[in-house]
Amino acid sequence: MKTPRISFISALSLTATALLFSTSSNAATLKEIQDKGYIRIAVANEIPYGYMTPSNEAKGAGPDVAKLIMAKLGIKEIRWVTTNFGSLIPGLKADRFDMVAAEMAILPQRCTEVHFSEPNSSYGEGLLVAKGNPDNIHAYEDFSNNKLKVAIMAGADQLEMMQALKVDDSRMVTIANNADAISTISTGRAAAYAATSLTVSELASKSDRVEAATGFKDPIVNGNPVRSWGGFTFAQSSTDLRDAVNKELLELKKGEEWKNILTGYGFSETDVQESPKRTTAQLCTK
Repeated sequence: MKTPRISFISALSLTATALLFSTSSNAATLKEIQDKGYIRIAVANEIPYGYMTPSNEAKGAGPDVAKLIMAKLGIKEIRWVTTNFGSLIPGLKADRFDMVAAEMAILPQRCTEVHFSEPNSSYGEGLLVAKGNPDNIHAYEDFSNNKLKVAIMAGADQLEMMQALKVDDSRMVTIANNADAISTISTGRAAAYAATSLTVSELASKSDRVEAATGFKDPIVNGNPVRSWGGFTFAQSSTDLRDAVNKELLELKKGEEWKNILTGYGFSETDVQESPKRTTAQLCTK
């Protein structure tokens, strides 16, 4: 089937007003989207999860898989929207886009606000630190018993991890996006940036002022090592679209194309093997 034609919607800046939406708008049904011939899909410009290239091409583990799924569903055009990570759920609820392909971690508190597909990816955690790791930080737990500050991205699930590890709110520095992490760490505003291992690796490759903390130990929360499972995200009224995406996603995961997409963006064999080991129902259960 013909690959969907990709178009680009200029960067969307959601205002504070949009953040006040507490209930989902009536999202378009799958048939309505098919009849229109296009779907609006959001990314948060995070490499390698979902981002736009300088030539306005959508890339990443989420977009590449989404393109294949939309082709299977007969949707010929994808209109890509970029926004901050913290604005993805409010944007869905305000009907600013139909779907999110940002590999957002499937968490119980998010499941009360939006629908998730079955997991598309799985990934672990990491820490971005100043070159040479002057504070000798190797784990999220290191922030539980000292006065060092840790940076986290607004809306990211590292906030809940830090809270579970009893890190005081006064020692968490919130940044708007990953692009701010390097300057935040290199200028000393925070001792480290907590993010997924893939994000940390990507950021470390962009500057000689920072590096990924070596010997990193996965955080242990409630007795279990922390691993995230990311999926496509939908408004709560988009059940039919979610179900159709799930059907095609599960078929894709049986073949090599899906695996090649993930490993091509730096996901490990372990990440690929872990992806089907949790269901969305399990991940949404507290």
